Amino acid sequence: MKVRLLGTAAGGAFPQWNCGCANCRALREGSARLRPRSQCAVAVSADGARWFLLNASPDLRAQIESFPPLWPPAGAARGTPIEGVLLTSGDLDKVLGLWLLREGGRLPVHATARLRDTLEQGLRLPSALERWSGFDWREPPPSLAPLLDARGAESGLAYAAFPVPGKPPRYLEGTGAAPSPGDCVGYRIVDRATGGRLVFAPDLAAVDGVVAREIADCDALLVDGTFWTEDEMTPLGGRPAAAMAHLPVSSSLAALGASPARTRIFVHVNNTNPMLREDSPEALAAAIAGFEVGVDGRELEL
Repeated sequence: MKVRLLGTAAGGAFPQWNCGCANCRALREGSARLRPRSQCAVAVSADGARWFLLNASPDLRAQIESFPPLWPPAGAARGTPIEGVLLTSGDLDKVLGLWLLREGGRLPVHATARLRDTLEQGLRLPSALERWSGFDWREPPPSLAPLLDARGAESGLAYAAFPVPGKPPRYLEGTGAAPSPGDCVGYRIVDRATGGRLVFAPDLAAVDGVVAREIADCDALLVDGTFWTEDEMTPLGGRPAAAMAHLPVSSSLAALGASPARTRIFVHVNNTNPMLREDSPEALAAAIAGFEVGVDGRELEL
């Protein structure tokens, strides 16, 4: 399985356009210890020809252009090697890229029934995109099953979704929507030829029993690294991490560090997180625990 980290930042990317926090300011001033990042998304493929996106970030157009395997096929007037999108939640930084994909053919989008209802209720996204090519909505399985390409052929990958602790997206606040197991999911993806196992969970409010079982059985773990501390955003007028359903890295290192995965990478990293500074104590603590801080363009083979 080929894995490409298209983007590794949380919503707003890094630097965020309106943010003057210490990290964003230092990056704009040219600090050699900080690297820019686009909003979190991943591409996976068994054969290097047919690719699946894990989430569709608002930065998707630039992410496609930065990775030639996602370009239109050589000699074709139109086309794409993207065979489907697997959504983990309805947050805007996970789904706005779907608007950019409206100009292609009908593309499979894998999302829980709860998530599809959320996108319809809050954004009218499924109905609106039917005015273009629309999408074929597919319910992800709870246990491993073949991940089919856009034509219904086996891709060489198997996948399953598992519920993770989370909440409905912010645009449903005030509507009475209560948290549901379908609000946020992680994905297990397995290469059926090599047996390589990837777990992707960019939204994580807690490490419960389900999450603990999933991370205990993988070769690579891409996991929520949004905030370092609970109150990281409050000096900037933001909400605590718990209110945004993100378990701070400082509270999750021990539990996530129990994963035997040989590659463990924090993704969906917010621009305020001090571990973005490569010489910071927080980055060192993550490294000692066996984690990388994700960077755009990182590639894996499993």
